[in-house]
Amino acid sequence: MVKDLFERIHDNKGPLGKWASQAEGYYVFPKLEGELGPRMQFHGKEILNWSINDYLGLANHPEVRQADIDAAIQYGAAYPMGARMMSGQTSAHEELERELAEFVMKESAYLLNFGYQGMVSIIDALVTKNDIIVYDVDSHACIIDGVRLHMGKRFTYRHNDIESMEKNLQRATKMAEETGGGILFITEGVFGMRGQQGKLKEIVEFKKKYNFRLLVDDAHGFGTLGKTGAGAGEEQGVQDSIDVYFSTFAKSMANIGAFVAADKSIIDYLKYNLRSQMFAKALPMIQTIGSLKRLRMLKTMPELKNKLWENVDALQNGLKERGFDIGDTNTCVTPVYLNGSIPEAMMLVNDLRENYHIFLSIVVYPVIPKGIILLRMIPTASHTLKDINETLDAFEAVREKLVNGTYLKLAGERTVDVS
Repeated sequence: MVKDLFERIHDNKGPLGKWASQAEGYYVFPKLEGELGPRMQFHGKEILNWSINDYLGLANHPEVRQADIDAAIQYGAAYPMGARMMSGQTSAHEELERELAEFVMKESAYLLNFGYQGMVSIIDALVTKNDIIVYDVDSHACIIDGVRLHMGKRFTYRHNDIESMEKNLQRATKMAEETGGGILFITEGVFGMRGQQGKLKEIVEFKKKYNFRLLVDDAHGFGTLGKTGAGAGEEQGVQDSIDVYFSTFAKSMANIGAFVAADKSIIDYLKYNLRSQMFAKALPMIQTIGSLKRLRMLKTMPELKNKLWENVDALQNGLKERGFDIGDTNTCVTPVYLNGSIPEAMMLVNDLRENYHIFLSIVVYPVIPKGIILLRMIPTASHTLKDINETLDAFEAVREKLVNGTYLKLAGERTVDVS
């Protein structure tokens, strides 16, 4: 008998979906309202927001908003119509690509509509079934989904583990010799959950012993790391050894879209083989012109990145001085690790939001090991020292409640009200 396709869906909502009735609208799919920034509205209250990736504070910058408005007035939301190969090419797209390539020190660049679909499509285009992929086990979902499309062999290495990298490069080399293919090594410039930089310098050293090409997803490094803001490769002095550089506009650029940069021959190939772009409408002019404005501000206003890092240092140093575990982050991403169960984590976050008016992201099992609560914060150039001190005080208060069992007791007494 053939089953109803939807029977499984009705019976099993998935690892996150099963919590929807309790969590939706509060812990997941929360509605943050008001102008983007450190202070927003949540459930009718003003909250101090540590959960948006507006690193440089450009989302609400008056010059940026005016550039978006001007582009909307001149072109509307639809222009250009059609895929770029057919009817969607403009001089603005080409100019943004030229300036992006120059900024990240590559010969050429190509715009992508979205970071997620772009990375999936880049991986798909770069490899054949004879090629081997080696990638970090903690890679972002867009990398994992891109690898899933690969019909050949792939190997994962332990997160940022040099010994595991080499072991899997050796395995990949042996396999590639049998298939007649090549090797694509994939990592991130910054791992967005725990905040560590990828070991780009060490990976590049492996090029002296092994024949592979390096693809780096630098979504969180672009605009925040390196002397000019060109990312983790510049920070570690190996930007020229990254074969394919990728980043999204959704973080430092506070916009929609992404790009890939490499030697001109590689970009020319990708332009004619990236299915997610070949068969999709071109990036609208509002986003294209808006991103050009943001990029030029990023290049000419170093005070934005300087202010970001002033806040990052104040927040991270303050947490460490007060005895909090922030792991080994060496980027703006600021994780705080606490010991506790999922019910305790829910109570803690509820307390932070309702009584201390602080909004941040919470990560629990299965993303991290059981018994660990990860509170993830994204400092931005728009935050103030007052925001940071207020947060540090709140963290001390909730840690004490976690340690003395207050949240465990509350979790046993009631279900968190998320109405």
